[in-house]
Amino acid sequence: MRRVAIVAPEQALRESLVRIAEAGCVEIDLAGDGGPDVRGRAATRLQRLRAEPAQPVLSEAPPDLDALEREGRTDLLAGEAQLEERLGSAVRHGAVAALAGWCPEAQVGATAARIAGAGGALMPLRTPRGIDPPTLLTGADTASPAFTARPVRRSFTPLVTTYGTVPYADLDPTMAAGIVYVVMFGLMFGDAGHGLLLVGIALLLRAGRPRRVAALRPLWPFVAGAGLAAALAGVAYGEFFGPTGVLPVLWLEPLEEPMRLLAAAVGLGAVLLAVAYAAGIVNRWREGGPAAALYATTGIAGAALYLGLAAVAGYVWLGQAGYGVVGAAIAAVGLALAGVGLYATTAGGPGGAVQTGIQLFDAVVRIGSNVVSFARLAAFGLTHAALGAIVWDGTTALAGRGPVGVVAAVLVFLAGNALTFALEALVAGVQALRLEFYELFSRLFEGEGRPFRPWHLPVEHLTGPAADTGPLAVAQAVRRGPAREEEA
Repeated sequence: MRRVAIVAPEQALRESLVRIAEAGCVEIDLAGDGGPDVRGRAATRLQRLRAEPAQPVLSEAPPDLDALEREGRTDLLAGEAQLEERLGSAVRHGAVAALAGWCPEAQVGATAARIAGAGGALMPLRTPRGIDPPTLLTGADTASPAFTARPVRRSFTPLVTTYGTVPYADLDPTMAAGIVYVVMFGLMFGDAGHGLLLVGIALLLRAGRPRRVAALRPLWPFVAGAGLAAALAGVAYGEFFGPTGVLPVLWLEPLEEPMRLLAAAVGLGAVLLAVAYAAGIVNRWREGGPAAALYATTGIAGAALYLGLAAVAGYVWLGQAGYGVVGAAIAAVGLALAGVGLYATTAGGPGGAVQTGIQLFDAVVRIGSNVVSFARLAAFGLTHAALGAIVWDGTTALAGRGPVGVVAAVLVFLAGNALTFALEALVAGVQALRLEFYELFSRLFEGEGRPFRPWHLPVEHLTGPAADTGPLAVAQAVRRGPAREEEA
């Protein structure tokens, strides 16, 4: 992200800003001085109409505001109001005006070339001290056609933005967060039949069906990934609409080996926590330098405490004294570093020491509880398998009781699987999200950034005779198709 200045002669400023709005890749700083609300001419007319504003649109040429008000063109008035707000925020020196803002590095050249045709210039500036640039995640999608996001990355982005805005200095966790989520979901929703149904739902979303949920179409890769993970887990469990025997057990049968599944879930959680600590160290270093990375409970200090406690757990599990000694030493170093960092944030004295001790105790307890929390991957996987077994047992029990029993068996199978699918999809989705946010993201992020909000408005272009008939014709001809413009 680059700090930029939009510089133009006063008479070329409007056209330059119209081109900026059409490009939609520059966030312009507004005055926002906290003074009185001085409304522009377009905003005043828009308020007088007392109508619900339509989607703002800009006219390529200055329109006749009186004509727009008479015709109730709230869309053009709203667009002009936004333009007036930015014109009013410009700094002027003689015949030259300038505005500051932010633009993604990759878009600076193209945007500069775009406004050069209007007589303006886009000049890169140094980032001011103490100000973090706004964040635009790699997979984020804006209304501007200048930004394109790959479908998979774009579908994963809501996972991160729902939690908060990633600080500009931090790593972009979009892809990693999406992959981890679908893996955890798959372990809890492990059934090949149900997973394939979820893939089918994803394909319907991709096709825009049903229309009432067409707004969810960008999420189809996310849903497909979750369904594929669930199908693969079902193949490993030997589950296809329950323990129907259609698939052989390739790894383990959840209801027969619950402890093995539990150990695998906790082991996976331990690995994910270690990765989260590694990413947290990088983020703390990029945010505040070596000291911030060293003393933070989500940095090196916290990682050392975690690894030390993991080694102590290895001693308890394996009975090897060496693990206990090494683990205790590493954990002590981590506690000491974390204690220094925590004490520095207090008011000092005995009160600060007590506060630090409580926070250190909480850090130790949280590590243990967070690792154990991943046991829910196994618990809800067992729940799904148990519900599938109940439905299948009921189906097979009814199937041997004549024609009526066969019909009843089919109804039980369909209704039971529908209920299991709906209930477990909801539970697994919520629990995977909880693990992502509380156990993992809490170690990645300590603060929150500010999202990049480029100014983007559609612009109505006029061609042919309508372009030369004055501002009233502009007001009347905007938003017409090419054929109607030629008629005008």
